[in-house]
Parts: sequence; structure tokens; C-alpha cells
Amino acid sequence: MEGLKGRNMSKILQNQLKWEDMHFYQKADVLYQMTVVFCKRFLPPYGDRTVDQMTQAARSGKQNIVEGCADGVTSMELEIKMLNVARGSIKELREDYRDYLKVHSMEIWDVQHERYDKMLRFCRIHNRVEEYTPLFERFSAEEFANCAITLCHMVDRMLMTYLEKLEKKFVAEGGIRER
Repeated sequence: MEGLKGRNMSKILQNQLKWEDMHFYQKADVLYQMTVVFCKRFLPPYGDRTVDQMTQAARSGKQNIVEGCADGVTSMELEIKMLNVARGSIKELREDYRDYLKVHSMEIWDVQHERYDKMLRFCRIHNRVEEYTPLFERFSAEEFANCAITLCHMVDRMLMTYLEKLEKKFVAEGGIRER
């Protein structure tokens, strides 16, 4: 401990994050709920592994955010790893939605699409599942998938921004072992 002059050694555990208030968690929760409804509405109930794959990818994205934030109390390194696992799951889910659109000859909305900006604005300001639920029964498969793809992009970017912040903190302060 003598070699660690200037460091506050009295606090070993990090503060517990309230992941429910983090926008990337809220949007990941929306993605999970959306995906369950999407699979029920647009995919066959039996004989299609895509249903399990999409549901599990969406669930894994959300749950690994929870696990990463909880683990961050004792291990910033583990928090970083779990949040990266969450990112991987969200990317897998995004690709499943893109594949659905391609296989069904539907359009993937990009910045040139007439409805893209409106959907992007909606997704930027709405984080809670209750704000999306009324749309779940009204969305077509194309609208559903494009909204989910947009949310996947947002969650991924938000997680990357948060991970960059964690990385800087880890390099500066280290984890328990480093301290």
C-alpha cells in the first residue's frame, strides 16, 4: 500500500449503477420487448430457429447490461467484458432484422428513405417500452424491423461511448487488483 501514495485506498468497491436509468439499458429493454412481439407476429411459431435466436440475442443484450453494471461494483474489467458481450448480442440481433428484411424483399431504411428521419427522431427521444407498445400492433413487419435496426444502432453507439469512458477510468484508476 505504501507504493500507492496519493490514491484513495479507503474505497475498494465502486458505486452501484442504477442501470434502469441508463438510456442504453432502456432502449435494450424496448428491443427485447419488441423482438418478442415481432417474432409472435411475423415468424412461424414452430420450426424456425430464428425465433429463438432473435429472442435470445435481444434478451442477452439487455441482461448482459444488467450483469455488467452489477459486476462493475467489484470489477471494472468484468463490467467492460459484459458490456461488450451485450454489444455483440445487439449486433447479432441487428443482423437478424436486416436478414429478415432482405429475405422478405423489404426495404432497409437508410438516410435517403422518406421515413427514416421521422423514425430516427422518435427513437432518439423515446427510451421506455411504454412509449413503443402502442405501435407494436400497428407496425408492419418492415416498420418493426427498421425501428429495431435503428434502436440496435443507438444502443451500440451508446454502449461504445460508455465503454470508452470506462476504459479511460480503468487506465487512470485500475481495478481492485491494480489498486
